[in-house]
Amino acid sequence: MRFSVFQVTRQGGRKKNEDRMGYSYTSDSALLMLADGMGGHPDGEVAAALAMETVARLFQAMAQPQLDDVADFLAQALMAAHEQILRYAADHAMPDTPRTTLVMAVIQSGQLRWTHCGDSRLYLVRAHRLLARTQDHSLIEQRRLPSHDNAAALPAETNRNVLFTCLGSPTKPVFSVTDPLVLQQGDTLMLCSDGLWASLPEQDIVAELSQKPVETAVPDLVDKALQQAGDRSDNVTCLALTWLTPDPSLNTNPDRP
Repeated sequence: MRFSVFQVTRQGGRKKNEDRMGYSYTSDSALLMLADGMGGHPDGEVAAALAMETVARLFQAMAQPQLDDVADFLAQALMAAHEQILRYAADHAMPDTPRTTLVMAVIQSGQLRWTHCGDSRLYLVRAHRLLARTQDHSLIEQRRLPSHDNAAALPAETNRNVLFTCLGSPTKPVFSVTDPLVLQQGDTLMLCSDGLWASLPEQDIVAELSQKPVETAVPDLVDKALQQAGDRSDNVTCLALTWLTPDPSLNTNPDRP
């Protein structure tokens, strides 16, 4: 399993950075994760940090060196993070719970699966095009779905920051785990907070990830997002991985296994 990974976070124009990110891996499995503590609620940075710590600890305990069931791990990890945040609020007798988004992905056996809750995003770029992107759990994103019963009832000026689910809320988080997607050599996976994607056109994100190695693309994307947003910039966080493992089925040399 070979890959290249790079991450950057910046405070931007906010008083503190409530974003958190990280990755962990064994010889056979890799985990990427990112959380964005939510403003308007107390201790957003604590919620994000608790989510990271909980997911990482569970991965390290269960990946020996592979996860027995990737989908089960992703679901368990997200709910464990949510419950840990609720316990923190209860232990500190908080009148309102800290809240955070969460997006995470696991690569194992050459396959990618992911889940998310909120509006932190995952992008998957292949051969200079966007292959997959998470759909935000926001009211504005709901409004764009013609199949949603309440879409027409939402006002046109709906704030994109209004989420209908997150970790730490009194209600159970809304999430789903994707089916496995087989990675190809050169695929690039990016996780980011809304401070990045809200400031940059999607085509610019895809172009950067397609044309540059992640150690260059990630800081360039973060810098561009900060410049575009100016003094009103949100926290900007980005974590990207390029898959470098060749596909064995493409080996055409009969003298090599």
